[in-house]
Amino acid sequence: MTRVVITGMGAVTPLGNSTDEFIEGLRQEKVGFRPISAFDSSATGVTLAGETDGFDPLQRLTKKDLRRMDRFSQLALYSALEAYEQAGLNENTVDDERFGVIYGSGIGGLTTIQDQVIRMHDLGDDRVSPMFVPTSIANMAAGNLAIRFGAQGICMTIVTACSSGANAIGEAFRTIQAGRADIMLTGGSEASVNEIGISGFAALSTLSKSTDPTKASLPFDAARNGFVMGEGAGTLILESLEHAQARGAKILGELVGYGATEDAYHITSPDPAGTQAARAMKLAVEEAGIDKTQVGYINAHGTATKGNDSAEAAAINQLFGSDSHVLVSSTKSMTGHLLGAAGAIEAIATARALSDGQLPVNVGITEQDPECPVDLVNEANKQTQADYALSNSFGFGGHNAVLALKRWSD
Repeated sequence: MTRVVITGMGAVTPLGNSTDEFIEGLRQEKVGFRPISAFDSSATGVTLAGETDGFDPLQRLTKKDLRRMDRFSQLALYSALEAYEQAGLNENTVDDERFGVIYGSGIGGLTTIQDQVIRMHDLGDDRVSPMFVPTSIANMAAGNLAIRFGAQGICMTIVTACSSGANAIGEAFRTIQAGRADIMLTGGSEASVNEIGISGFAALSTLSKSTDPTKASLPFDAARNGFVMGEGAGTLILESLEHAQARGAKILGELVGYGATEDAYHITSPDPAGTQAARAMKLAVEEAGIDKTQVGYINAHGTATKGNDSAEAAAINQLFGSDSHVLVSSTKSMTGHLLGAAGAIEAIATARALSDGQLPVNVGITEQDPECPVDLVNEANKQTQADYALSNSFGFGGHNAVLALKRWSD
């Protein structure tokens, strides 16, 4: 079976606008929540979000790019340019027909949709922008990436709610495994910190209404009260090991397994038993060819909602056993929930945790919920060198996606 490695990573997150800034924010246990600046959200009762901080798209993109792209595509391209540069790719090292894109977004161009519906309502049907459709549709992050980098292989968008980024990475992994591509550009992007995004999730009672950033996103805590909406993108360059080594690329980590299942339970709530989430983890571990005892860390989906965290804890214990001591943390305690981009930035966080030998702490925990009996990463155990890790992503509709990663070694 073809081995698949990571050679480039790019990120735009509430903790920073590059991969290094993002990882440094995690290490400093920085909470990236601020009062919402994009609009007045007071009517919803939600005041905090994980907006990008100081993000200037013109540092990498052009004014023409901004006119032709919704923010979710801008975030995707910005992070992809970082990943492409880190991977050391150029036209001389890439066969365009063996270079593909599989990218995720839970919603796509929501700001464009919102703004153009308002424009149509206020000004008339004939005043909708001709760029409305080509900027708002969810496949345009992938399309814009393929156009910018000349990728002429498979180009596909995955939309599986909060599992989108992880499913995209998993399907890109499969594409290289099957010998259909040498290089894949993959990840996820989301830009939903706007009126309709916040209002819609607030109406579902899923968002935290805390005004204190340190009390807003509390995965696995007894006082957890909902998630904080975040925005951003994470992009990875995946390559076959043979291709990466032939061009002398620096290898940052290895993808070794992927599990995808479906709860078939409810449109928004996870199955409390966690049965299919556990099976997704089991499939990823089995494909990795390891024993479950070799998994040293799990980057949990951990949304800080009542239903998700207890169901995920049940799934972890179902597979690993309540006495396994596998370490668990949710980086959403610092980034918030980036929806379709969550699995992408969390895969990056997991890969760096393995390569750097430092696990991200489950920030904000005061009293762990007895219904969430997992071993959380804390100050005492964060300096742990794990060889294998899982990154979990679970989405509305019952989608479960799990990535198994390995610390790189020859």
